[in-house]
Amino acid sequence: MSDSRPLHFTVIGAGAWGTAVAVHLARRGQRAMLVTRRPEHAVTMQLARENRDYLPGVKLPETLSVTSDLRAALLEAEVALIASPSHALREWCSRMQAELGGAGQLQLFISLVKGLELGTLLRPSEVMAQAFPGLNVATLTGPTNASEVAQGLPAAVVLAAARPGEFVDRVQAAMSGSTLRLYTSDDLAGAEYGASLKNIYAISAGFCDGLKLGDNSKASLITRALTEMVRVGETLGAKRETFYGLSGFGDLVATCHGAWSRNRQFGEQIGAGAAVADLLAGRKTVVEGYRTTQALHDLCLQRGITAPILGEVHAILYQGKKPMDALMSLMTRELKRETHSPFPRK
Repeated sequence: MSDSRPLHFTVIGAGAWGTAVAVHLARRGQRAMLVTRRPEHAVTMQLARENRDYLPGVKLPETLSVTSDLRAALLEAEVALIASPSHALREWCSRMQAELGGAGQLQLFISLVKGLELGTLLRPSEVMAQAFPGLNVATLTGPTNASEVAQGLPAAVVLAAARPGEFVDRVQAAMSGSTLRLYTSDDLAGAEYGASLKNIYAISAGFCDGLKLGDNSKASLITRALTEMVRVGETLGAKRETFYGLSGFGDLVATCHGAWSRNRQFGEQIGAGAAVADLLAGRKTVVEGYRTTQALHDLCLQRGITAPILGEVHAILYQGKKPMDALMSLMTRELKRETHSPFPRK
């Protein structure tokens, strides 16, 4: 008989997405604790029972504990989920190492991060595995707007783990319910590359919106972006079919079209004439696709992978190329036959 008792989850990072996941877990009857970076943020959230900084209007369940004490939150945790910008992940892992040491009951470490680490070009789970060798690492990703998940609107995600098994299945069951459905996968690399690439292509979709190019151009761009995503991901060792699932196509559609998407908004503002440096200055929230564009551009150059859309986004963000000039570069490339298939190659 399977163990149906509630699991102890610790969610590290009290931004919008981390808070939404913690709220969902508490509503599911799991033992959930949310860890903030700043002590004053934890106090404010405990008193207000709301994350007014990042997820206003969503009431925190009374069973959800909020703390800045990372050690206390980790000691009893069976599952830790980390929601941080990719550039802050290694620092969080170092803090966890220092606080947890060899103690604790942690069995699964799940990334909610969507991006690669600059310099090393490692995926989030690879950074986590370096910090905690031997611990099973995973990612939870898919088309998930934090506000919608926190409001209880229906959504589906994929939980991809380095070592699928009985405990991962148990986490799947614990987190799944009438408002959030989890699917499992053994393609951890594919899920993470899809989650990273879609942010880059969402910025490019935003360029279309800012330039007011219409629905045809945006649909064409997203379709070709999916083809590029498959080619890049497969060359990097991921499974082709993964990119036609929730972590690839699903997240791509949501992020390229959602009015809430920070990456799409960022691209739209650039397409409308705003300067990249001005948009980045003093931002409260991270545009993950900005750094990820550099990381994946470097990775594609390193591996000899052709990625024209990614290359043009990089030229706009880092080399000052005008969005309309980038569009013309894509439109006037050598003509080709459309060849792609949603099915894995034999």
